[in-house]
Amino acid sequence: MAHLYYMVLFGISLLLTAVYVLAWRKHYDANITSIFILVPMANLGYILEVTATSVDVYTIATKIVYLGGCFLSFFITMALLNLCEININRWVRFLFFLTSLSIYGFVLTIGFRPYFYKSLDVQTVAGKTVITREYGPIHAIFYIYMTVIFIVGFTAIIYSFIKKKQVSNSILYLLVLPELVSGLCLLGYKVLGTPIELTPGGYVFAQFMYILIINRISYYKVSDVVADSMVQTGDTGFVTVNPKLRFLGANETAKNIIPALKGLSIDQDIRSVDALKKNIVHWIEHFEKDQIADNLFVSKNEQGEEKIYAVETGYLYDRSKKRGYRIYLSDDTENQRYIELLDNYNSELQDEVEKKTRHIVDMHNNLIMGMATMVESRDNSTGGHIRRTSEGVRILLSEIRKDEAFGLTDKFINNLIKAAPMHDLGKVAVDDAILRKPGRFTPEEFDKMKAHAAEGARIVHEILKETDDEEFKVLAENVAHYHHERMDGSGYPEGLKGDDIPLEARIMAIADVYDALVSKRVYKDSMSFEKADEIMMESMGKHFDEKLKPYYVSARPRLEAYYSSLE
Repeated sequence: MAHLYYMVLFGISLLLTAVYVLAWRKHYDANITSIFILVPMANLGYILEVTATSVDVYTIATKIVYLGGCFLSFFITMALLNLCEININRWVRFLFFLTSLSIYGFVLTIGFRPYFYKSLDVQTVAGKTVITREYGPIHAIFYIYMTVIFIVGFTAIIYSFIKKKQVSNSILYLLVLPELVSGLCLLGYKVLGTPIELTPGGYVFAQFMYILIINRISYYKVSDVVADSMVQTGDTGFVTVNPKLRFLGANETAKNIIPALKGLSIDQDIRSVDALKKNIVHWIEHFEKDQIADNLFVSKNEQGEEKIYAVETGYLYDRSKKRGYRIYLSDDTENQRYIELLDNYNSELQDEVEKKTRHIVDMHNNLIMGMATMVESRDNSTGGHIRRTSEGVRILLSEIRKDEAFGLTDKFINNLIKAAPMHDLGKVAVDDAILRKPGRFTPEEFDKMKAHAAEGARIVHEILKETDDEEFKVLAENVAHYHHERMDGSGYPEGLKGDDIPLEARIMAIADVYDALVSKRVYKDSMSFEKADEIMMESMGKHFDEKLKPYYVSARPRLEAYYSSLE
């Protein structure tokens, strides 16, 4: 009867191992695989024990049984810890294994030394095999070790129930059962004295439970499922190489994307293939140098369609150790086409906005010029003054910008040229009787004329108060407000001196006075260039900024040529 019992359990254990082999996936825990290998071996040992008719056969059978006894508990506990996601130090793991190995080393001394069994005798009495054995000291250590292993496993399960929220409770319930059954089987035979060994049944039950467990962990091991899905669906290509850039492998998707991979042999240096230097080698070198992990790669498929692939380069890890490089390639064509369309749309939109902005700016500038012209039309003495002074400012600035002493920016220069026509806008507030007087002003009339500077600043401020260009607004106000100030402090309206006068106003003052000297007014004839230049040079440091003198001197030939062209 016992013989039949052990035969049935052996057959079931073989069947369950076959089921495991069919269900096996490469990411399954090696400890679980070891369990399914050892259980049939241990159960075979029980069959040999029960059919043994001599001490030698029984000794061999016992050694096979203990192969399972010593190592199955170790592998079951390690598998349990992994499933509970409890990481133990590798040296602790090695210590457990070394203990199992050491105990089994003493098992191998059965029949030679009294360490595990002091004595062993097999006799046939009335047609039945009678086993007589006396245990040695190591056998007691074996049971202590089994108890420790059992406590470690059960404690890990309880701890995971309480603390490990990322471990499935259903898996923990499945882990409890083989632990309990194994403990009860061991207790039943050794303590209660059951007529047959219950441990083989416990082994088979553990196999059955682990079949259920591996079926469930296939769903919970998300990273493994995703990796398998990537391989199966073919949506993502991946390539792996070792630290020396030797080829480790690639899936079919990657080979279709990069045909040069198809002819590679495992361990071949990818740098030996010219076609791979431009992509894979290039990506890895850039990743190592600048940690640039993302790239784009353009390739044509078998139908000749151009595809754009997103490339992600990174390290290939085995746990925490870098084992090489891995490269993922995913079809990003639609996304890149969308980005391209979006960029084109944004570019067209930006062009349209710039076009509208230029139109608004032109309208704004024309409005300012129209107002300045309207003011000028009321003044009998200054016809064309706005246009002439604007050109004078432009000529002066072209000379100043040749030197970096003032550090003028392009924006400052453009703003001053644009602001120059606004310098006399304040004359709109001057009475016509004064503004249109055909002769020199009396002191009282001149005082009223002076008000145009401050009034011009106020008008410019009102016109430009809604503009976003704060720099232009301030500059234009300064030109209108301070273009009649003098370096010696004798100017108006504030009596500013030296560098307290804004640079833009100092430049405007030179162009304004030069035009007044060489242009004909109702109260005077135009002055010769020589006489005008004499007055301008004498005024340097008094009326005008001495630092601007070199630029006036270099601009004078162009100023004279311009004014000559107007005659």
